[in-house]
Amino acid sequence: MVVRNEQVLLVKRRYEPLAGRWSLPGGAVEIGETLEGCLVREMAEETGLEVGVGPVIEVFDRITRDEEGRVAYHFVLVDYLCWPISGELRAGSDVADALFTDPRDLHQYDLTAKATSVIERAILLARADPQPGP
Repeated sequence: MVVRNEQVLLVKRRYEPLAGRWSLPGGAVEIGETLEGCLVREMAEETGLEVGVGPVIEVFDRITRDEEGRVAYHFVLVDYLCWPISGELRAGSDVADALFTDPRDLHQYDLTAKATSVIERAILLARADPQPGP
């Protein structure tokens, strides 16, 4: 969850899950990679931004089932509060588009309820600690 001047970063997913939908940037941890290392790498790949990593916002499961009720995807998501340090925003490898938006405009992006909840918590955390993490 990247916050800049009380605006939040959204990406439009290129691939499943959530292909074609707006969401929060992120990706899969590679073997031997730390969570924070993964986060920094994925933000650079998806958005072109180098980020400072702050506190954990929330940890939760996202389980998606197919038409027969079988598990199609099971992700454990760890959302961190981050701030852009450098780079130019661009849509990278796994995303079709990327933008910063005012949280009051989130209704335009058809986000999941969970994404909206994480964004709300991130804005509160960012107001309490507006400096980049270490």
